[in-house]
Amino acid sequence: MKIDPIHQFNIEPIITLGHIGKHTIAITNSTIYMFVAVGIVGLLMLASGRQLIPGRMQSIAEISYEFVASTIRSTAGTEGMKFFPLIFSLFMFICVSNLVGIIPYTFTVSSHIIVTAALALLVFFTVLIYGVYKNGFKFFSIFVPHGVPGYILPLVMFIEILSFFLRPVSHSVRLFANMLAGHIALKVFAGFVAMLGVSLGAIGWIGGVLPLALTVALTALELLVAFLQAYVFAILTCIYLNDAIHPGH
Repeated sequence: MKIDPIHQFNIEPIITLGHIGKHTIAITNSTIYMFVAVGIVGLLMLASGRQLIPGRMQSIAEISYEFVASTIRSTAGTEGMKFFPLIFSLFMFICVSNLVGIIPYTFTVSSHIIVTAALALLVFFTVLIYGVYKNGFKFFSIFVPHGVPGYILPLVMFIEILSFFLRPVSHSVRLFANMLAGHIALKVFAGFVAMLGVSLGAIGWIGGVLPLALTVALTALELLVAFLQAYVFAILTCIYLNDAIHPGH
């Protein structure tokens, strides 16, 4: 019995819209699950209501709102709240798409580097453009740390500039790699259960109890990782935006 843990990440065209040269423009399974994630977030926000005594949907919406708002205030200050729509949208989209991707036979949007890279570049250019717009050339003072001796300042500046332009790489790869590795591990352990049962019959099903238990434990861990990776992406966004709001601090 063949176990293919990579097959779950294949992007399959669902509806072909047209062609540009040799390239096919199509609605894929990735596109559909992006819309699913956006739809779930939109439904959560619109259906939550504004009751004095909140129901379950309203409670989830309010907790999500306050969680992101407190994260922004603690890392970027009250002035960072102007970016609340961006950060809240990123957090909810990544969190919901990660959680949806744990359901068997679904698709994990954030397991593709092109998606996470697009989100990371959105944050990077937002920081860069707003930082220059708000602070002018003072924004580039983030590359010149205070108190650094002059004889090593060029080296420190080079490291700071390099690390700044590598932010989109680390920002995107962290999310992509964690979701990819977790889903591969789940697929492999789940495949062991089926492989043992098919190959060894009743003895195999008994022997598959351990990998089944590990699969359940990994699924619980993946639920935590799905939330944590959305949180890490959001809080790093806040930290980067803080450089644009308060350069040199």
